[in-house]
Amino acid sequence: MSRPGMPADPFASGYGQGPNYDSDDYERRDAYTSEEGSEGRHYNEGSSDGFQRGYSAPQSQESFGRPPQQGPFQGSYDRSGADSPGGYTDFDSSSAHGAAPYSRMREPYPAWSNEQQIPLSKEEIEDVFIDLTNKFGFQRDSMRNMYDHFMIQLDSRASRMSPAQALLTLHADYIGGEHANYRKWYFAAQLDLDDAIGSANNSGVSRLARKASRKAGVKNVAPPSGNKSLDTAQSRWRHAMAQMSSYDRVRQLALYLLCWGEAAQVRFVPECLCFIFKCADDYYRSPECQNRMEPVPEGLYLRAVVRPLYRFIRDEGYESIDGSFVRRERDHEKVIGYDDVNQLFWYPEGISRIVLNDRTRLVDVPAAQRFMKFDKIEWHKAFFKTYYERRSFLHLLVNFNRVWVLHISIFWMYTAYNAPTIYRGANSAPTPAMTWSAVALGGAVATLIMILATLAEFSYVPTTWNNTSHLTTRLGFLLIVLALTGAPTIYIAGFNQTGNVSYIIGIVQFAISVIAVLVFSVVPSGRLFGDRVAGKARKYLASQTFTASYPKLTGNARLASCALWFLVFGCKLTESYFFLTLSFENPIRVMVGMRVQNCSDKLFGSALCMYQPAFALAVMFCMDLCLFFLDTFLWYVIWNTVFSIARSFAIGLSIWTPWKDIFERLPKRVYAKILATSDMEVKYKPKVLVSQVWNAIIISMYREHLLSIDHVQRLLYHQVPSEQDGKRTLRAPMFFISQEDKGVKTEFFPPGSEAARRISFFAQSLTTAIPEPLSVDAMPTFTVLTPHYSEKILLSLREIIREEDQNTRVTLLEYLKQLHPVEWDNFVRDTKILAEESADPDEKVGEKKTDDIPFYTIGFKSAAPEYTLRTRIWASLRAQTLYRTVSGFMNYSKAIKLLYRVENPEVVQLFGGNTERLERELERMARRKFRFVVSMQRYSKFNKEEIENTEFLLRAYPDLQIAYLDEERPRKEGGEPRIFSALIDGHSEIMPDGKRRPKFRIELPGNPILGDGKSDNQNHAIVFHRGEYLQLIDANQDNYLEECLKIRNILGEFEDYHMSNMNPYTPEGAESFHKDPVAIVGAREYIFSEQIGILGDIAAGKEQTFGTLAARSMAFIGGKLHYGHPDFLNAIFMTTRGGVSKAQKGLHLNEDIYAGMNAFGRGGKIKHTEYYQCGKGRDLGFGTILNFQTKIGSGMGEQMLSREYYYLGTQLPIDRFLTFYYGHPGFHINNILVILSVQLFMFCLVFLGTLNKELTICKYTSDGQFVGGQGGCYNLVPVYDWIKRCVISIFIVFFIAFLPLFLQELTERGVVRAIIRLGKHFCSLSPVFEVFGTQISSHSILSNLTYGGARYIATGRGFATTRISFAILYSRFAGPSIYMGLRLLLLLLYVTLSLWIDHLIYFWISIVALCIAPFLFNPHQFSLGDFIIDYREYLRWMSRGNSRAHANSWIGYCRLTRTKITGFKKKRLGHPSEKLSTDSPRVSWKVILIHEVLSPLALAIMLTVCYMFVKSFASPSVDALLRIAIVSLGPIVFNAALLLVLFFVAVLAGPMMGGCCANFGSVIAAIAHVGSVVAMVAFFEFLWLLERWDISQAVLGMIATMSIQRFIYKFAISVLISREFKHDETNRAWWTGRWYGRGLGSSAFSQPGREYLVKIVEMGLFSADFLCGHLLLALLTIPCLIPGMDTIHSMGLFWLRPSRQIRSPIFSIKQRTLRRSIIFRYGVLYFSVLAFFVALIVLPIIFRHTIDLSGFSLDI
Repeated sequence: MSRPGMPADPFASGYGQGPNYDSDDYERRDAYTSEEGSEGRHYNEGSSDGFQRGYSAPQSQESFGRPPQQGPFQGSYDRSGADSPGGYTDFDSSSAHGAAPYSRMREPYPAWSNEQQIPLSKEEIEDVFIDLTNKFGFQRDSMRNMYDHFMIQLDSRASRMSPAQALLTLHADYIGGEHANYRKWYFAAQLDLDDAIGSANNSGVSRLARKASRKAGVKNVAPPSGNKSLDTAQSRWRHAMAQMSSYDRVRQLALYLLCWGEAAQVRFVPECLCFIFKCADDYYRSPECQNRMEPVPEGLYLRAVVRPLYRFIRDEGYESIDGSFVRRERDHEKVIGYDDVNQLFWYPEGISRIVLNDRTRLVDVPAAQRFMKFDKIEWHKAFFKTYYERRSFLHLLVNFNRVWVLHISIFWMYTAYNAPTIYRGANSAPTPAMTWSAVALGGAVATLIMILATLAEFSYVPTTWNNTSHLTTRLGFLLIVLALTGAPTIYIAGFNQTGNVSYIIGIVQFAISVIAVLVFSVVPSGRLFGDRVAGKARKYLASQTFTASYPKLTGNARLASCALWFLVFGCKLTESYFFLTLSFENPIRVMVGMRVQNCSDKLFGSALCMYQPAFALAVMFCMDLCLFFLDTFLWYVIWNTVFSIARSFAIGLSIWTPWKDIFERLPKRVYAKILATSDMEVKYKPKVLVSQVWNAIIISMYREHLLSIDHVQRLLYHQVPSEQDGKRTLRAPMFFISQEDKGVKTEFFPPGSEAARRISFFAQSLTTAIPEPLSVDAMPTFTVLTPHYSEKILLSLREIIREEDQNTRVTLLEYLKQLHPVEWDNFVRDTKILAEESADPDEKVGEKKTDDIPFYTIGFKSAAPEYTLRTRIWASLRAQTLYRTVSGFMNYSKAIKLLYRVENPEVVQLFGGNTERLERELERMARRKFRFVVSMQRYSKFNKEEIENTEFLLRAYPDLQIAYLDEERPRKEGGEPRIFSALIDGHSEIMPDGKRRPKFRIELPGNPILGDGKSDNQNHAIVFHRGEYLQLIDANQDNYLEECLKIRNILGEFEDYHMSNMNPYTPEGAESFHKDPVAIVGAREYIFSEQIGILGDIAAGKEQTFGTLAARSMAFIGGKLHYGHPDFLNAIFMTTRGGVSKAQKGLHLNEDIYAGMNAFGRGGKIKHTEYYQCGKGRDLGFGTILNFQTKIGSGMGEQMLSREYYYLGTQLPIDRFLTFYYGHPGFHINNILVILSVQLFMFCLVFLGTLNKELTICKYTSDGQFVGGQGGCYNLVPVYDWIKRCVISIFIVFFIAFLPLFLQELTERGVVRAIIRLGKHFCSLSPVFEVFGTQISSHSILSNLTYGGARYIATGRGFATTRISFAILYSRFAGPSIYMGLRLLLLLLYVTLSLWIDHLIYFWISIVALCIAPFLFNPHQFSLGDFIIDYREYLRWMSRGNSRAHANSWIGYCRLTRTKITGFKKKRLGHPSEKLSTDSPRVSWKVILIHEVLSPLALAIMLTVCYMFVKSFASPSVDALLRIAIVSLGPIVFNAALLLVLFFVAVLAGPMMGGCCANFGSVIAAIAHVGSVVAMVAFFEFLWLLERWDISQAVLGMIATMSIQRFIYKFAISVLISREFKHDETNRAWWTGRWYGRGLGSSAFSQPGREYLVKIVEMGLFSADFLCGHLLLALLTIPCLIPGMDTIHSMGLFWLRPSRQIRSPIFSIKQRTLRRSIIFRYGVLYFSVLAFFVALIVLPIIFRHTIDLSGFSLDI
């Protein structure tokens, strides 16, 4: 291409006198006026568009004929809503500028223009769309949308290849290519047989037909002979595709896109969509369709095809009650979800189930007629569950059986070999045969695990379904293996332990067991005894195609994958043997035969207590096995981190790369890697081109207030006089040549500057190998898609300059100024200059320095909107707002314009200095290559402020597109409202009502939000994306110009830049397109909230380790999935396979990862890039971070139920399975095991503590010699050594979590930064948070797997500066952690009293963390005044809600906790208090029996046995069981009696007192609640007395008492109490005595009895919560009394120096007086209560020698 000469000054006027800071190209992100100035132009659409003309379709003999000339849509269309602004009339293509190469740029689809030898013109393609719309009844707007969608895809591809090849490859990707989902489905469902030789010869359908014939008594008829070879069928397919005309290819693509564009929820079921397309395509080819002249009504496709399917899917999850849809009380196993619907179409047997309303099967209808029968299909008869997502822990056994086999079998073998005392004969060593056989039983254990997994698998896969036959075969073979690995032990142990035959049998048994363990550990269960993963049988093809087409790893990657797991398990098995198993050998040896003497219980005698060591040993075995599992994850973390760090060095991403190498070579790297130099005819010095890019980056940072003008001047390229006269030259900034000393950086960037971080990453990232970019003109088109629900768009002035509430000590603006002081100074400096420029000269005279105070305080002096808006934008760009996201990602547009201008300087010349026309030309290119769609689900229901903020966005960024849901009233009375998916942008016309006219408005079959919201929101907007690639972004992200410059490199990762020019349908061409497609390209995230205190940094650290360090290694060895943002997706690959996320409510809570698993299982590669990063905000408050962890944990629980985990777990090869397991579910299971290990260890120590306390323990000298004279002692010394090792193991497991973050920081930021960051974490008590977070995560998974109830939690994105009250924190975290923490604290107290070891200090820290972490990370928790006010709020929270319903009350919290067991009644009264209740389906009786009855019962028995053992040594003997029963049941009986009395008082007096005393109910309730506390305290004091003030025995008695009471309450709630009303009327009726007028109806007679049971339980729980709350408050009181603790605490929490601490709140005199009064009164009350409780414990101990109990004797 010939290029015009270079202008004299390539920088125009930008650099003659230094940088031009007013250039519109780099407008400041927070300067509204300049945004409006550069981006806010409104252009009139041109008329070069196909939809703006009248025409008649040309005739052709191709294919089945062109569309007819006449039709209702063939008129003159107004395309004011066209998505691609076309030719602008300000430029004449015939002008004398010689612009031939650029004249086509005025066309809407420049690469698909008549000069390019296109196969079909735009007009002909348009005719195809119109014809299909007439034939099938598609909506007009959907047709326009899909036409534009298709043309932009063609334009995108044709810009880098010939138009014919573009069409061919697009058809191959969608329809006919090797990787096209439609082609894969076509063969998987055996439709090749149906199409080739009729359904009679389809093995699946004919099999069903033969069954039906047998039932009818008809003899089988032999099927006609025919070639069933799959290879032959595929060859026929390729031949047919190769022979297809361009017109037919366009028609097929258009038909598929039109079907997809209106499919709504059906887009989530891709094979169903394939079936619809197949039927439509068959119908179109039929004479009936071709001969039809009359168009069908618009919307017919929606009504006849999509809506019936939509309604089936909707009705599975919802039912209509009183005209509104409410969630059905069904769990996943009873809901036919998207995947069940989709899998019906995988197999011919499924398709043959589809019947019409006349009972005719659809497959019996000729193929060409099937489409017209869709409105007669009875879908509810066709669909059924293809996989049961039953809520059960057995999913873990089925999906991860190899993990259990690998660990439990080897643990058995290790332990059996080192514990011969268990199976030796009486006082003799075991024989070799017995040893071999005992160890070999590990094989039998492995086989048993596999048998149990197979039996469990039967319960998840319907036995009638296609792929269950192999389970029976597997079960038979497993029983044989069990006999081979188990039966020899029976012979050897029972009949012959000494003979040679036994010895040989034992060795053979061991060999078979080793083989069995290896096979069961390595081979996926799906490939055992009948291979459904790689089997050649045609019936397995669908399963292989859609669930096991894993992308192949390269040789190096596979080698690394195998090496990683070889190292992990090599180290693990070695370390576990020597550290765990050998250390357990001696405890087993001394405890196996140990029997306790001289103990006697009144009831059981010595039968129970003598076996106490055996009980302890059983718990110790469980503990050791738990540690055996934890060891593996520890080694995985270590080696995965090593691999990841090694990979970062290999690709050049490390701080250890010499500084000089990074920055001195940066200009050359920008030229070589950012600019498309291979496509350029270089007529300009690289320095000139690079300078434009570099200066643009620096100016963009200046515009964002990251740099001051002084820093900018030092960083820019400048034009300076040359040594040659009259010439100027470019001088590079010193930054590139003065980086020998890292300290010099301060002269270029402010200290701790965000600009320095960004430039450093940019420079460092270019040291890596990255794909070469294409020219801007040739680059593919892509779309950024952001779902938005209620996230803040733009901060209001009120939000930033006023405190949030009375508990907030600082305004948002003040806090942001503290976090970003340099940026605020730059902003104020600019604002002052702006104000001075616009001020009158007269006003400038006499200005004082005090006049600047408003600028530094709130950012403006004048209240004019342009000034207040600047402050709002400055704050919004530093908070987590949609404005920040949009402004960041619109940098793509600026980057494309910059690159296009730099790489094509002749374009600048072309317009001869007309900057406006140049800007329009650049904008055309940016608009052609990039789209930004925000899916604003609620846009049509926004309030006034949200509408104004959205309009501001559209004015600032006119090319921003907003997809939203529009609603119309139903046409008929009582009908459903009509819902539309609409699209607007900044160019859309504003109508008289102030709304914008949509460009497209497509009717949907119904409300699209059927799931948890986000995935449905993405799905309705996905039809508006454009181009070949998608980037998924959340509404709290950011992007930067320098990163956007790498967009062409990133898109090159999809490996589509240099496609083969061969035909993919020829045998030779097919080889060129054989490689696995890249489905997802992941990218790094920088957490921009990492500097906002310890919690922000913890969240950032987790993202850094998982999103970067772990993702780096997992992507390389094929284990990375999709986690949402900011991943790039192959749009065609993903949208033809179910979309970018899954959407079944609850099950797909973590919607993004399912898209990754789906893509992975269907053959899509998932990559990760290191050289590109986006900004990302994270939750900043303790509660919101844990909300996020709860959401992730609950989502993981749902994932474990899902079929995706079933497929991955039972089909992946071993190395990839382990990568998947430990990278995803294994992390969460490890958290569960960590918490389980802590609990098991506490129970171990309690059992051992009872032995240590009551028995005489043998003593040994320091060198291990037995001390004489210890007759009758018990040797527990080896057990104490084992305890110490366990503590060390648990400690290492907890603290290994910090290793990845430290090493990642070390490699990327250096030793000093790594040590400082880790030091700040430890000083800020981040380990406490880690312990608590681990518990929250494990609880959320276990709770979800047990009870369900997973729901989307909207995580908070604000700044956590508000103090949260004690009552709110207690109610939020009591169930997940505090209760368990307090129980473990009591156990630990007993252990400390009975078995003290120094190592227990670690457990004190960890378990106290479980109790007080929520308060420890609460802002200003240790302010004494606020602490006392908190106590007042806590008492009010405990007592309110009994006279009137209250949203924040203890009774409400108690009811809500209870209802996950009881469930709610369906009857509703419309009472306001019903809104306080959530929808909770009642769990199954099996779950209740196991988790609510048997588990608490087992725990109560275990702890009661410990107490009885201790009391069995008492002298005189006591009835321990009777004692514990009295103390446990006493408070319950007392509460029952008190409640009965109060009930009659309320019934008799309530109706009379209710009129005059509004608080009558509250008084009665208060009496009952106080009584329950008194009873609880009294019976504890009674126990204290009975134990004669022996602290350890009293504590153990309390532990047993609490466990019994816990069992009783759980039993009552789960078994005795019926469903709950949604309202609170029965609670109020009980206390007020007024049962009438409550709307209870006949229930008014049964409810008092039920409520009596409820109140007995509630009184017990109230007293427990009252005492627990006061215990926690007592723990928190101590720091409150230390002077200056609040300041120290704030420093640790916010990382703010004392000089920049958040100020104390300012109160009015009245407020101060009131606060002092409250603090005084409640302070006295609090310390009095505290003193009373302390006195009850301490005084008896002090005076125990003076208290005479000689007359007090009870035989209990």
